[in-house]
Amino acid sequence: MNEFGTKYRVGIFGSSHGPCVGAKAEGCPAGSKISEAIIQAELDRRSPGKGAHTTPRAERDRLEVISGIVEGKATGATIVGLVRNKDFDSSVYDSFKRVPRPGHADYPAMVKYKGHHDHRGGGQFSGRMTAGLVIAGAIARQVLDKQGVRFLAQSIQIGSVRMEKVVPFSIAEKVARANAVGCADRDTAECMKDEIVRAHEDKDSVGGIVKCTILGVPAGVGEPFFGSIESDVSAMMFSIPGVKGVEFGSGFAAASMKGSEHNDPYTIRGGKVVTKTNNAGGVLGGLATGMPIEFKVAFKPTSSISRPQMSVDVVKKVPVELEVKGRHDPCIVPRAVPVVENCAASVILDLMLQGGFL
Repeated sequence: MNEFGTKYRVGIFGSSHGPCVGAKAEGCPAGSKISEAIIQAELDRRSPGKGAHTTPRAERDRLEVISGIVEGKATGATIVGLVRNKDFDSSVYDSFKRVPRPGHADYPAMVKYKGHHDHRGGGQFSGRMTAGLVIAGAIARQVLDKQGVRFLAQSIQIGSVRMEKVVPFSIAEKVARANAVGCADRDTAECMKDEIVRAHEDKDSVGGIVKCTILGVPAGVGEPFFGSIESDVSAMMFSIPGVKGVEFGSGFAAASMKGSEHNDPYTIRGGKVVTKTNNAGGVLGGLATGMPIEFKVAFKPTSSISRPQMSVDVVKKVPVELEVKGRHDPCIVPRAVPVVENCAASVILDLMLQGGFL
């Protein structure tokens, strides 16, 4: 099912080598000011750059709004936006009709759809589908921006290179957006870029971690249990191709902490209830505490690599050595940064609408 949400409902459509990819968004409050230029700017952030650290597939990703926005405002109707696919070569994927690529969804898709799946460029399982997620999220964050809710995602690890510095939100926002890998520290960003280039030269790939911080979400946003902030954000993040892990606050490190270490003591600051620490990542009982919501998303190394790999011919039932052709990112983390940000915006808007905060 390619739909998500309750009050703000997001659906995506298209495929990697089809005519287009896009999104439909229902529930955006009528009258909300929605700038197509802002949506385009977010799509531009997701688009590949230039150099050995990214894919040579050069899609322009020019936004086309089909419905739902007139004269810069949401009409209350379903918003439909898309981008055209133009720079692709499907011929290199012919051999994968019967020989699944390691690390890709080829084999389970073959089984589920009885061989009728779109194998070209990964079809509906491709990272290309995230363009639609960005469109929907860029709409949501414009509504939330008026409420003082801000989002910042940044690369904190690529391969073995990890950013150890803690950078204030306002500085991190500027620096992360100004470099090719989305890292908030310039020196670390250069090391990350070198790590990606080395993997590319070695005909390999690397993964990494994206950290997302959300400011301005009022205390109480979220629903208990199945509609919690953690549940919904995690579900959305796992919809991004390549994601293998999500943690909030101290995350898995909490397992080795004592309660006296992990509990966040309350205090009053500026007349408001806050916590001295934020091990909870801004969420308790599935609800926002009013502190920054912080979570990390782990991405696996890109599955498409230029090295020979072993697979099988599913028809002949024999081993086959394959080498993946086509044009691919040696690391998807830099381009995933705006995807994480905008996906988070869709979730927060949905939860705030559910709770009557908007």
